[in-house]
Amino acid sequence: MKFLIAGFGSIGRRHLRNLRVLGEENILLYRTHHSTLPEAEINDVPVETNLEAALAHHPDAVIISNPTALHMDVAIPAAEAGCHILMEKPIADSLAKVDHLRAALASGKGQLLVGFQFRYHPALRQIKTWLEEGAIGKVYSFRAHWGEYLPNWHPWEDYKQSYAARPELGGGVVLTLTHPMDYLRWLLGDVQSLWAFTGTLGDLKIKVTDSAEIGLQFKTGPAGTVHVDYLQRPAGHTLQTMGTDGMVQWDNASGSANLYQAKSDRWEKFSLPTGFDRNDLFLDELRHFIRVIQGLENPVCTLSDGEWALRLALSAHQSAQSGTQVHF
Repeated sequence: MKFLIAGFGSIGRRHLRNLRVLGEENILLYRTHHSTLPEAEINDVPVETNLEAALAHHPDAVIISNPTALHMDVAIPAAEAGCHILMEKPIADSLAKVDHLRAALASGKGQLLVGFQFRYHPALRQIKTWLEEGAIGKVYSFRAHWGEYLPNWHPWEDYKQSYAARPELGGGVVLTLTHPMDYLRWLLGDVQSLWAFTGTLGDLKIKVTDSAEIGLQFKTGPAGTVHVDYLQRPAGHTLQTMGTDGMVQWDNASGSANLYQAKSDRWEKFSLPTGFDRNDLFLDELRHFIRVIQGLENPVCTLSDGEWALRLALSAHQSAQSGTQVHF
């Protein structure tokens, strides 16, 4: 099986290393040499700087890990060439080319998986099971909070030059930290309406939004908020989901999930497997992608899912700018 990785930034390097861990060695890179990472580990990897030349190698699959604003420029030709695609989140910085990509996939007959790795988190999967079993009754509210200081993300580079900080590359905290938009839809269903406040409130000297408070009303009833920012120290990423018969909590720092049930007035803890590492999420994602390529599984996070996460993120900016709710 031949893999083409588009982009050798942080996530591109992670996918390269993980493919090798999984025994995949037939790998080539498509890159423009703007990465700030050391290149020693790719000395033995074929590199193309032209997409047409890269696709002429006839890869079975393309992993799209270049900056957000450039995703579609790679995804559409790759889909037309019949490649299977693992597309990093968010799928783009605009909805303009999503239908074109959908048509290209239909024509080329490849599958597409969106890289929202939290769908593979054991604790979030346990929470999904609890909610589906009605363990906390009817869900009526939630709070997702993710704050993380941007200069600490990639110490080897100037954070102001990273895609996350540059508007022309699709940066900004709402798009970059769009994971809660995906996992909340995965847990609670479709969104009915949205409101948001966004701003550049810190002193990072960047030209993108660095903090946002987003309210979501789900069609199934629950309403709550998502907070994301580039400013918080120490970092924190948590989720609380409240129901008529109890609540569930998740803290990404510990990884564990906790269930409180009113009828028993006690907490139940779900702990991560011994030896669990954050990279396990990406390894499980790649294992799943390989099975998708082999026709053994269907993508757990589809283009439609990726489109909805992007739609919600863009709608947050729309709501903040207009001062009005957005309805779906």
